[in-house]
Amino acid sequence: MRSPEAVEALGALAHEHRLAIYRMLVERGPDGLAAGVIAERLGIAPSSLTFHLQHLQRAGLIAPRRASRQLIYAADFARMNALVGFLTENCCGGDQSACQPRVRQVVSV
Repeated sequence: MRSPEAVEALGALAHEHRLAIYRMLVERGPDGLAAGVIAERLGIAPSSLTFHLQHLQRAGLIAPRRASRQLIYAADFARMNALVGFLTENCCGGDQSACQPRVRQVVSV
């Protein structure tokens, strides 16, 4: 990924609703979600949701597919991994072990 592409992707994520949409789609996986389901779960008006989905799509972070009369949106995982790779490629002077994701620990009470 080149710097201009990373800036565009990060800019698209730099909004509360778009970040929430993207995180929801990443969590959902390759199956994605229908636009109506996204709007309902986040409480976003359809017209506003369309604006945010288009912004994420222009940045290459999500892709739609048609299923009958619905548009299903899914995260583009190759693009997500390219962005994370771009952000961490020079991490800690090349010591990639310091950049490994931390796994959340669940504490039972």
